[in-house]
Amino acid sequence: MRLFLTFAMVAPMASFGTLAVGERRDGGDRPARSAVLGLIGACLGLEREDEAAQAALARDYGLAVLCHAPGRLLTDYHTAQTAPARRNWRPATRARELADAPGELATILSRRDYRMGSWHLGAVWARADQPRWALADLRAALRAPVFAPSLGRKSCPPGLPLAPQLAEAEHAAAALLARHDNGPESRLRARYGLFRDQVTGQGSKADTLIMLDAADVGEQGGGHAVMRREMRRDQPLSRTRWQFGLREEALLVCPKGAGA
Repeated sequence: MRLFLTFAMVAPMASFGTLAVGERRDGGDRPARSAVLGLIGACLGLEREDEAAQAALARDYGLAVLCHAPGRLLTDYHTAQTAPARRNWRPATRARELADAPGELATILSRRDYRMGSWHLGAVWARADQPRWALADLRAALRAPVFAPSLGRKSCPPGLPLAPQLAEAEHAAAALLARHDNGPESRLRARYGLFRDQVTGQGSKADTLIMLDAADVGEQGGGHAVMRREMRRDQPLSRTRWQFGLREEALLVCPKGAGA
């Protein structure tokens, strides 16, 4: 048996960014590894400039995500003011940037993807023998965050408490399926009718998907079938330089009732 930290990532509106170039800002149907680690880092109070702490968070922990409902796609036509470029000019805030802008402000246009009714569960476990933070420390941070947590953008706060829980399980898939069937969110789904068919059209009999590193499938996948593998650029390398490395992710199919 192994110790896991499970938590909820449920929001009426979420935004899980992917590679963004130009005016089209696509969004994924599930949170990236960098997004979940960023959520945990915000709860811990980590600054982007703390390279050592950010590297430890990316290196010392494994992550698996269960997708109960990806949510319906919503595309927003977004406009924003921007100041002319100036060399060696680093204003402390955006308000100061606009106030001190030389000349006229410009307008940039973009289309940004959001997900309405996003419902995911996360499971974290320690890879290192002596990680920088024990799972109990991460649980305490998710219970009392230093910085306000969000699911993608700051305008997307969680709709339910993160509700972190420590649980022993044979593997990450078992920990997530047990949380899905018996956790606090399961009672809310039954009481208020928050089923995935209401937000995705999949129907309540749809199989459950679990995402994790392809290298962890043998140890943490619980023998569930791999539906496909994808390359994602979501392994944090440097938060200050906004650099992310490639990671191979596996999507596992867990038949309904597999966690019972």
